[in-house]
Amino acid sequence: LYEVVVVDVDVRNGLSSSEAQRRQIQLGPNEFKSDPPDPLWKKYLRQFIEPMIGLLLASAGVSVLLGQFDDAISISMAILIVVTVGFIQGYRSEKAVESLKKLMPPKCNCMRDGTLRHILAQDLVPGDIVYLSIGDRVPADLRLIEATDVRIDESNLTGETKAVTKSSHVITSARGAHLLSNIGFMGTLVRSGNAIGVVIATGENSEFGEVVRMMQSEEAPRTPLQKSMDRLGKHLSIISIAIIVCIVLIGLIQGRHFLELVTIGVSLAVAAIPEGLPIVVTVTLAIGQMRMASRNAIIKKLPAVETLGCVNVICADKTGTMTKNEMTVTRVVTSALERADVTGVGYLPAGQVLLEDTSKSSMLDGAMRGGPPRTAPPLLCEAADHPNIRRIAEVSNLIPCFCLF
Repeated sequence: LYEVVVVDVDVRNGLSSSEAQRRQIQLGPNEFKSDPPDPLWKKYLRQFIEPMIGLLLASAGVSVLLGQFDDAISISMAILIVVTVGFIQGYRSEKAVESLKKLMPPKCNCMRDGTLRHILAQDLVPGDIVYLSIGDRVPADLRLIEATDVRIDESNLTGETKAVTKSSHVITSARGAHLLSNIGFMGTLVRSGNAIGVVIATGENSEFGEVVRMMQSEEAPRTPLQKSMDRLGKHLSIISIAIIVCIVLIGLIQGRHFLELVTIGVSLAVAAIPEGLPIVVTVTLAIGQMRMASRNAIIKKLPAVETLGCVNVICADKTGTMTKNEMTVTRVVTSALERADVTGVGYLPAGQVLLEDTSKSSMLDGAMRGGPPRTAPPLLCEAADHPNIRRIAEVSNLIPCFCLF
């Protein structure tokens, strides 16, 4: 895909300032375009579009006209609570696109006019020569022309937590852009090594820009609970209108006064509306959200609590993304059917190795302590100084050098 991109640039000296300015005018800055956000008051008023909220508003208005101020106040309070909670939850979820934009680094090292400069990332244009080192975020899509022991974390783009090895070799075929090992994608993090790359795509033309566009254009679907509430609101509206029409027609046939009949019909219709239902649903979902938050499951949208509660089976392939990305050995079984239990959580330097019918031996601060087992003291140590921490367990005389990584 990217091999066909042609950029006129001197690899040693980079672009000139005038040429970079010309390209920026032609192609635009290295940033994501977004519509100006709606003011908060408009977002708040948008919550009143819900069918059930509209029905409650009509009920509150009718209660005021009929002089039933107690009902009007209680209905209005219920509306304010439901609308405010919905506004807060929606405001939090809209921060997702802004968090993606923060993954773009503010500055980068770029070769301009034969001099290595520290410039704003938004000033990059296709053809710029960018220098990367460990800890840098890639400021644009780069075709790597030099790479030394480079590994890049692309988890925010692909979801895979394992860093990808990069090179400057020419790739003749690939099934997707994300499989190109000679491309550094915008927003990804350099875990090791150094590299030099030429900018081939900026802003919305980059792979990361495609993700931002998808998030901006995607509309959140209505949850089953929201659809049910919408249907209930419409059905109640139809029933209320039918009640008013029936009472008025029957009363007119009986020769009663028209305004009196309308008042009676409207009063019955208002009484049939469950003004407490929205607030009961909101409070129930909020309690569920707090319970899940106490178990480290954060719910951004309140109606999703009910949807998640209806799930029977989850099919997922995101080990490390959905979990803590930790694997802990809990039990060792050898070919001689010798068994040992290993305790401890994650990579903490504390735990116990217990062989059957032996006393416990524990590891504190990297040293094994405790009574001797039946064969020989098991050894549980941790390579704490290694950047990729790993736990090694060796059980003597069971298997020569039995190691767990």
